Amino acid sequence: MRHRKSGKILDRKVGPRRALIKNLAQSLVLYEKVKTTNAKARVIRSYVERLVTIAKNPSLANRRLLIRRLPTEGSVRKLLEVLGPRYVKRAGGYTRITKLASRQGDRAAMVQIEFI
Repeated sequence: MRHRKSGKILDRKVGPRRALIKNLAQSLVLYEKVKTTNAKARVIRSYVERLVTIAKNPSLANRRLLIRRLPTEGSVRKLLEVLGPRYVKRAGGYTRITKLASRQGDRAAMVQIEFI
């Protein structure tokens, strides 16, 4: 039974799912927009918005939290130096999901997730 369990499974086991979320979040932070499926975009949206909220206050403790949640130091640096200060006055809602055409091979719903 899945009663009161939150989060999407994305048809993966725990390890590959965590790696997928971290890598997609890193790509979104570094390139500021990513083209992916609707289900994956909806999962990483909340993950990335939490990271940006942490990055708005650039302390050592917050840097260490971000290092734990992202795979590379470059993405942490960009969050703290570029994205955090950009959204200091904004109270959430840092990303936008735009629908695109379906994927050719399997007709999966494709979207583009980007920072506003």
